[in-house]
Amino acid sequence: MNHDVTADSTNRRRWLQTASLGFGIAGLAGLCQQLQAAELSPQQRLLQPHFVPRAKRVILLFMNGGPSHVDTFDPKPALATHAGQKPSEKETRRAKAGYMPSPFRFLPHGSSGVVMSELFPHLSQCADDLCVIRSMHTDVPNHEPGL
Repeated sequence: MNHDVTADSTNRRRWLQTASLGFGIAGLAGLCQQLQAAELSPQQRLLQPHFVPRAKRVILLFMNGGPSHVDTFDPKPALATHAGQKPSEKETRRAKAGYMPSPFRFLPHGSSGVVMSELFPHLSQCADDLCVIRSMHTDVPNHEPGL
């Protein structure tokens, strides 16, 4: 049995040629990044971090089905006013029950005054370290498309 191993294996010269192309592309990418950073306007430079980022990993907690925003960080005083009332036909989109206000009290916490419910007594002590976004809105009542 005469098996020619050179026909289906890669020799050292071919491997070095292929590897050098990969290393060259990586070097070119780094060079292009440096050139792009050098061409930033003063306003764009202000958006750059003031230090070399140290984070190596990100922990993402995707908690589908968690507590409602109405019971945690998003007080809706109008819900108490309209408690039990059915929404109009335009707003209903298959709603079977009336408006339900949160059963929890909301209070401002910290020097920033972040309003959160009584569900988080320990988290409220860190209120000034939180970023609470309340500017998002939609006219689609179904949550699944946003996941």
